[in-house]
Amino acid sequence: MTFRQSIMLLTAPMLAVLPTPVLAQEEEPRAEAGGEGEDAASSAFSLDLLYKADLVGVSAGKGRRGARFLDNLDLIASLDLERAAGWRGGSAYVGALSNAGARPNDIAETLQGVNNIEVMSPDLLLYQAWVQQRFAGDRGSILVGKYDLNSEFYANPAASALIAPAFGIGSELAATGPNGPSIFPQTDLAIRVRLEGTRHYVQAAAVRAPRGVADENGPRSALLIAEAGLKGRTAITVGGWTYSHRQQRIVPPGITPGPGTAASHGLYALVERDLAGEAGKIGHWCAFLRAGLSDGLTTPFADGVQVGVTGHGILRSRPESLLSIGLATAGLSRAYRRANPPDEPSLTKTESTVELTYSDRVAPFLTLQPDIQYVHRASGLRDATGVVVLGLRAIVDWKIH
Repeated sequence: MTFRQSIMLLTAPMLAVLPTPVLAQEEEPRAEAGGEGEDAASSAFSLDLLYKADLVGVSAGKGRRGARFLDNLDLIASLDLERAAGWRGGSAYVGALSNAGARPNDIAETLQGVNNIEVMSPDLLLYQAWVQQRFAGDRGSILVGKYDLNSEFYANPAASALIAPAFGIGSELAATGPNGPSIFPQTDLAIRVRLEGTRHYVQAAAVRAPRGVADENGPRSALLIAEAGLKGRTAITVGGWTYSHRQQRIVPPGITPGPGTAASHGLYALVERDLAGEAGKIGHWCAFLRAGLSDGLTTPFADGVQVGVTGHGILRSRPESLLSIGLATAGLSRAYRRANPPDEPSLTKTESTVELTYSDRVAPFLTLQPDIQYVHRASGLRDATGVVVLGLRAIVDWKIH
């Protein structure tokens, strides 16, 4: 296995785009009194198309430079079963996903990835398909089906505009499991329970891990995860996770199965703080801090930290303008560094990425987003030159119901 191949095997499950949040996080509109017949049925169903196209240029030194094009298409259907069929508190969601294009991380050769819609190979697949039942006056819900863990867990709005994958889900969790956990682009079956009040929430899930090379002949593993949080001008989230079966140990280069297995588990915490303005209005600024820890035996990463600031409506003449800057640092575990073969390049303790991005809606259906990233010590290599990534993302968001 070459170094480049091992890097792509590692980053594929971590190139996680933050998907459309599931309905459990939003208050669904209720049917109006007397809203029966065709109008009520049509309002219960929505169909949305979300298309992202990225042109990415990478300069990584030592002759490694080039431009790559990649894209991502989501077709999302949601149904309010109460309005459509009288199923009180019921809803359903189906999402199809298509990816195509090249891989900019082939040039950058980072551990965490540089683009959150990059995949190993083009594919068309069923991404999510679940039903949800609300109860206790909409304060509780249970969801069953094919599910993206990162749509509700280890996710915060202030970091969601950034394109580097680590801002979607921490690398110390994204790089675990035989083929990564159930996140973009490969998801699996899950059951999730959520309870929430005005100022707080708690949720837990059991999610089957997508089948991978490391467990193709062994028992199927599941990720068990729980999360609790407080809402408000200062929002705080804490979570923990573990796998139902011991996982293969990982050694360099990239993600290489090593001898033996180990328990795979970790903790994470997210904090968001309003700095100025009010959410949903012009001039709203918010800071975020995210941190995670893992066992460091079944993943290259012992820890990860992401910090940044995001401003909404930063130009009064452009109410949907957005500016976000973030720093993501992943710490390579001591066990991973000690397992580095003597004939491989020397490893240091961290890989870090700084990103600055700006987005603005230039048409009712079109948003443009220029982006710049700088990666320090890509792949944790001590002698690695800095990597510069320049990108332009076009987002088409079209409701076609």
